[in-house]
Amino acid sequence: MAYSESTKTRLRTGYGPWAVITGASSGIGRELALRIAEAGLNIAVVARRRKLLDELAAEAESNYGVESLVIEADLGDADGISAVCGATGHLEIGLFVAAAGFGTSGELLKSSVAVEMNMLQVNCAALLALTHHFGRLMVARKRGGIILLSSLVGFQGVPYAAHYAATKAYVQSLGEALYLELKGEGIDVLSAAPGPVNSGFASRAGMQMGKALTPADIGGPILKALGRRSTVLPGFMTKFLVGSLRLLPRWGKVRVMRAVMGGFTKHQRAAPN
Repeated sequence: MAYSESTKTRLRTGYGPWAVITGASSGIGRELALRIAEAGLNIAVVARRRKLLDELAAEAESNYGVESLVIEADLGDADGISAVCGATGHLEIGLFVAAAGFGTSGELLKSSVAVEMNMLQVNCAALLALTHHFGRLMVARKRGGIILLSSLVGFQGVPYAAHYAATKAYVQSLGEALYLELKGEGIDVLSAAPGPVNSGFASRAGMQMGKALTPADIGGPILKALGRRSTVLPGFMTKFLVGSLRLLPRWGKVRVMRAVMGGFTKHQRAAPN
């Protein structure tokens, strides 16, 4: 989705010269990295898949004339977090986008606790560590921006994606609080909470989704919202789903989400053991 020259100028002047984007090898992270490069910011892109990062960096440099830095790192362990901090130590980072993450689905007690713990590390612990690191650098320079990838499922419990939704509730809550904590320091914080997105996430999570957004649907709206609000619900479908749930009590929302996620994961429960 295209966004205006005034938005690009605001991003470049307000959050440049460098942005760090985790989870940049595919999906929402990749889309945001390209849109940030389109605005004229240099990009440091982080993910596990080096080949995809190299391709992204080459595309950004060729199409938008920016510099890029590729950081191959697994945020599921402490060494990966240290690698990101070390590799970017010489750069002036004005924008941090925490898009790395993955999900699981199905009944929690039938899943691998090792996988669930790894998801907790990537979705929450690594996000916290890097937000703390880059946030302190931004406070020292008195300006910057932080985008945290929350989710529609982070606003209530979601049966059949119980732990994934809990990790996104953590992200949403953290972002809402930091929005106010850092506002006086010149740092803009945005929680981006999209609905279902066809981004490769569903296949890893074991879900079969019907209609869904694409990364291109939500990249522009997320960047437009930075510095203007604390939370953005990007894309028409996201707004429709949130609006549909708004009048329900929390327990009612949980039951609706059980039905929705149950439809996404019914093939798992129907499969023979």
